[in-house]
Amino acid sequence: MTSAVPGADLAAAWVRARVERAREADRSRGASAVEWIVISAIVVAIVIAVGIIIKNALTSKANQISGNINGAGG
Repeated sequence: MTSAVPGADLAAAWVRARVERAREADRSRGASAVEWIVISAIVVAIVIAVGIIIKNALTSKANQISGNINGAGG
């Protein structure tokens, strides 16, 4: 593509390159956001699982201690 205006081809090529880089940057930002959401969901699931395990262990121990106290009184 040649134009009568000096530098117009260069400017057009520069604009096309900038637009393409901007499009690629938006895609990588979107992928990054999705990755963060997935990682966050995994971390939340792990925290919930650990919380449930700890709660069950504490409840079991509390029931065992309560049974020992009640058994010692009689």
